[in-house]
Amino acid sequence: MIWIIGSGYMSIEYAKVLKNLGKDFIAIGRGEENAKKFREATGKEAIVGGLKNFLETKPNKPSEVIVASNVEQLFETTTLLLEYGVKSILLEKPGATNSEQMRKLSELAKEKSADVVLAYNRRFYSSTDKAIEIIKEDGGVTSFNFEFTEWSHTIEVLNKPKETFEAWLVANSSHVINMAFFLGGYPEKMSSYSAGEKVLKWHPRASIFAGSGVSHTNALFSYQANWSSPGRWSVEMITRKHRLIFRPMEKLQIQDIGSVAINSVEINDTIDKEFKPGLFKQTECFLSKDFSRFVNIHDQLSHINIYETILNGGTFAR
Repeated sequence: MIWIIGSGYMSIEYAKVLKNLGKDFIAIGRGEENAKKFREATGKEAIVGGLKNFLETKPNKPSEVIVASNVEQLFETTTLLLEYGVKSILLEKPGATNSEQMRKLSELAKEKSADVVLAYNRRFYSSTDKAIEIIKEDGGVTSFNFEFTEWSHTIEVLNKPKETFEAWLVANSSHVINMAFFLGGYPEKMSSYSAGEKVLKWHPRASIFAGSGVSHTNALFSYQANWSSPGRWSVEMITRKHRLIFRPMEKLQIQDIGSVAINSVEINDTIDKEFKPGLFKQTECFLSKDFSRFVNIHDQLSHINIYETILNGGTFAR
């Protein structure tokens, strides 16, 4: 039996995948409103009252758990599951909102001999698969750049707690950052700058970010984002033969050396159109215990130092 923790949008998307895979599962949520939406979307009831109350009924331990609760609940939820003895957890990003929480989860997962992996679904896009193939053929990435500009006009009206807004870079923008470093290599050295303090009410710490560095694969990289101006998410990987462009992230475009033309790459993305992009393959890999493409909770503990450097400015060295 698989548990899905949460009954909101992401839980519904996971339920669709599990139903298609023929897996037996239950959803454990909190409120009646989301439970009703879950039932209408999936045809299955969701248990209400929250995980803590559910665990007090002493249910049999699940084979796997997918944690799809709100950002501010991820740490507490995962802690409860590990202490209950759950051994295999797929945890929605970012897992926790700060390095102290991440450290506690990493230590607890080690103590309980549990596999906890992060759900960065863009690592499992069909476009990502194709890019990996081209990068390998070309002999690797020589440089890369990415942008993680957020749309403040859509974020500032959201009904979210303050701690979620404060953790927005690690909770949301890390989707882009994680994918760029997954393809191009994680920073060996990095210099980061942030500015635009008190420009955004929802994120007064900073609104403009820029930086550069060298990855562990010796690829040079740069990034920028301006949350108070127009922009969009994008990633560009550059090899000796091609420039690979993810803009939007679900699609892949290519520029050949010696040409200014940018063309779409044909990819087999049927599964990414039928389900939320990346989710089907990610869930399949998790259930088969193929963790090779995942960030585990121990990796995330080191990665959060990178995210916090990007957020606050400063230097990072491995």
